[in-house]
Amino acid sequence: MGQRSGGKGTGAAHWLFGDQLGPHFLTPGEAGPHRDTPLLMIESRAVFRRRRFHRAKAHLVLSAMRHRAAELGDRVTYVQARTYREGLRKAAGDRPVTVHHPTSRAALALVDALPQVTVLPARGFLVSHQEFADWAESRGGRALRQEDFYRRTRAAHDLLMEGDRPASGRWNLDHDNREPPPRDAGALDVPAPYRPREDAVDDEVRHDLDRWERSGEVAFVGRDGPRHFPATRREALNALRRFTAERLATFGPYEDAMLTDDPVMSHSLLSSSLNLGLLDPAECVERAEAAWRSGDAPLNSVEGFVRQIAGWREYIWHLYWHFGEEYRTTNALGHHAPLPDWWSDLDADAVTAHCLSTVLAQLRDTGWTHHIPRLMILGNYALQRGWDPAALTDWFHRCFVDGYDWVMLPNVLGMSQYADGGRMTTKPYASGGAYLNRMSDYCSPCAYRPDHRTGDRACPYTAGYWTFVHRHHDRLVHNPRTAQAARGMERLTDLDEVVRQEEARGTGRPESGPVPWRAGPHSPRSGMVPRGPRCWKTAGSAPDGAGRGTPLRSGMVARPLRAVRQRPRSGREPAGPAAWRHRGASWPARRSSRVPGTRARGSPGRMSGSRQRMRPIIRAAL
Repeated sequence: MGQRSGGKGTGAAHWLFGDQLGPHFLTPGEAGPHRDTPLLMIESRAVFRRRRFHRAKAHLVLSAMRHRAAELGDRVTYVQARTYREGLRKAAGDRPVTVHHPTSRAALALVDALPQVTVLPARGFLVSHQEFADWAESRGGRALRQEDFYRRTRAAHDLLMEGDRPASGRWNLDHDNREPPPRDAGALDVPAPYRPREDAVDDEVRHDLDRWERSGEVAFVGRDGPRHFPATRREALNALRRFTAERLATFGPYEDAMLTDDPVMSHSLLSSSLNLGLLDPAECVERAEAAWRSGDAPLNSVEGFVRQIAGWREYIWHLYWHFGEEYRTTNALGHHAPLPDWWSDLDADAVTAHCLSTVLAQLRDTGWTHHIPRLMILGNYALQRGWDPAALTDWFHRCFVDGYDWVMLPNVLGMSQYADGGRMTTKPYASGGAYLNRMSDYCSPCAYRPDHRTGDRACPYTAGYWTFVHRHHDRLVHNPRTAQAARGMERLTDLDEVVRQEEARGTGRPESGPVPWRAGPHSPRSGMVPRGPRCWKTAGSAPDGAGRGTPLRSGMVARPLRAVRQRPRSGREPAGPAAWRHRGASWPARRSSRVPGTRARGSPGRMSGSRQRMRPIIRAAL
């Protein structure tokens, strides 16, 4: 059996997994390899044969691994093999091998089963397994809430602290970070994020992926190219510097907002770099804190960023190991409906609901959306329809470039789908169309109306919300934080019609009947508007994963939705960036979602207290 060790193995080679690519995984010491220890890396084809990954994800991982191997030169033996076991035999023979603690239970089980392998402590995180275990034990059986863990981590690492107190006297500045998007703005007025340039290594990877697909050996979902995410340490540092110097200051206020033509907004786009091991979390939070102390970024933006890394990323990592393998099969709500093919295939063009179509298109074209679309568009839709949480977790893992088992299992199964019955959160993250209307510009051009529960224009999120509350009424009415919403459902006079309508919809695509008012040259349904997201703001880079959203809460949409007065839009269309280039074919940027003559985003049926604190989801990091 594999061994566990706090020190390096004498004469051993050191194995680097594909998410251990930064220099901090090779720092010498009692828990690391020596400076001249030979290294090995294994590219296992079986990883891609077993599951249908997003092609952009496969490209990024292989590009990052091959770039790292090129940097390490003769020190590394890089093996392409069918399986990890075969690759280890080719690269090391019977030599002893060390490896830092892998990031998945499957990988850990593999190395534990190999007698020649010694497992060293994990790297790439701020808090050790033992430190988390000690904190969990100190809770004395109380719930392991993220806020408590975050405060402990902040204090232990002296992050945004003034003596023994948090900067400004408050640990949590979420109250300042819940703004809806600016009215009548197609994009935030912020400098563009960093975007890497592809090279010969990327060309080689793309050629190999093409060849594997043609042979029928593997199959992918989504589109690949150009690469928007860092694949090298240098690129990742450039992305970090660009964010902290030019974009961090505007990150906080709109971190929970959504814009059709600006999927990136002010997000850092660093989660894939963190999860590949190209960046160390300590350097990210320290650089952000330095920006605040130098006066280059406000505290609310910096605290929001630090919370995503030192709070949520660390918390999710440790819950993944703390909850055990049995957590994977938990299903407290009894949801077992299969994921439909249009969802699994990222078929955005088949979906009428503008918000869902937009987000699926972003995911299809880039392998990324930010945390609120993940939670409140994708996760919310699946939760309302009772889809199997294990299948959904696997889908998130495969389809997001920053998705890993440790990232998605707690975030999707626990946070998004409430399948653990409240071990992570005190209430489900479900909402109707009113929340989406408030926090985005998605609703104005949509065939559905957020204040309609029934009929051709019934919003699938509003109707789905009440169907979810009806399905789980007995559980929700006994939860103090959801009881008011459950009692509000009892007053709906059209509840039976809503439930019948949504049961008939089933797992079908959210479509509607004819809506003549929406037919026009700018209508997504006209076939003239491409479904892809806009370029990452011309200099773009790709993005980060993490999450915050609005949970089902006491008083939320407790009454029937009603329309309120709305301001008319100007009808002007903002200039879009240059089209994406995909291996010789151009992808025009999505045109403005504003339809001349339609009304502005208002707040029909606005949820009571909708500005409450919102917690993150899909936390790969930012």
